[in-house]
Amino acid sequence: MTVTLQQSSASSVLKARRAHNEKLARKADQTRATWFPLALLAILVALPLLQFVGNYNYVLHLVLFTASYVAMASGWNILGGFAGYVSLGHSVFFGVGGYFAGMLLARYGISTIITAPLAGLVAAVLGYLIGLITLKVRGPSFIISSIALLMIARILFDNWEFVGGANGLTLPTNDLPVQWAKLPYYYAMIAIAAFTVWATYRIKHSKFGLGLRAISKDEIKAESAGIDTRFYKVMAFAFSAFFVGMTGAVWGEYLTYLRPNIFLLILVSANLVLMSILGGKGTIAGPVVGAILIVALNEFFVATMGASEINILGTGLVMAVGLIFFPLGLIGTLAKKGKLPRVLNWD
Repeated sequence: MTVTLQQSSASSVLKARRAHNEKLARKADQTRATWFPLALLAILVALPLLQFVGNYNYVLHLVLFTASYVAMASGWNILGGFAGYVSLGHSVFFGVGGYFAGMLLARYGISTIITAPLAGLVAAVLGYLIGLITLKVRGPSFIISSIALLMIARILFDNWEFVGGANGLTLPTNDLPVQWAKLPYYYAMIAIAAFTVWATYRIKHSKFGLGLRAISKDEIKAESAGIDTRFYKVMAFAFSAFFVGMTGAVWGEYLTYLRPNIFLLILVSANLVLMSILGGKGTIAGPVVGAILIVALNEFFVATMGASEINILGTGLVMAVGLIFFPLGLIGTLAKKGKLPRVLNWD
């Protein structure tokens, strides 16, 4: 009799919990403007039509450049935002993707737009293997190990003659007129960015994403609750590397040359971290907003202060002030205060 009462009580608790979760989901749907990212994507798809009325190559370049950072920052967010492991070595996967797809283009003439997913898979496998080693440590030790990874990769590529060494490798250009030459890479980068944002949303709202967020809150408690933390962290590293590798593949052909001092820079990795933190680490819209803000700030200060070190000072000051008032990032802080606009509620 006691067992029956306990089962009935447990069943009622589970039903109440499901009803509560459904209520929360409906409330979230009511405050989420799902139409906005779709409308934004439609505008970006139609933007190249401006070329029919003038030369807007610079505008297309800025959007393409921003989209590349949106994809990479969103990819980094899987490991750094959801799992809480800050990596400063993600530009390694940017370089691996660029060099892998670039070499196929140089040797066999296959466009990187076609081989980008394959380059992402190569980066993901490398990320998985590296994660097995580096994710044995956490906190500052993991950050240092990620920097060491970048330094090792830089030395390797600088001295690897097969890929051109420090001098790099020139890639063939497409045969399109100058007015339309950017379009294939523009649409490829927009597609990669959109796919990455969608994928991070799906990951966050999956059982895997829930496990990553549990690890971020308290890894020891997550492990005691039955979560295979080692597997989850390594897979997060692999997924994160996949999206960064795909972006690097297309970026290499867009630039028409590969060189270690373009891909294997700690500044690239630092930008991914700053974009995610400024926008809101662990949120879906945060890396997108952060990428847009940092690219816009850099362009503004370069235009007003010139291409000198002082423009970096200007960007840094704005970011420092921003984080003082928005300690959880723009999206995170506004969401916590209940003031997040619906158009930015992508979670």
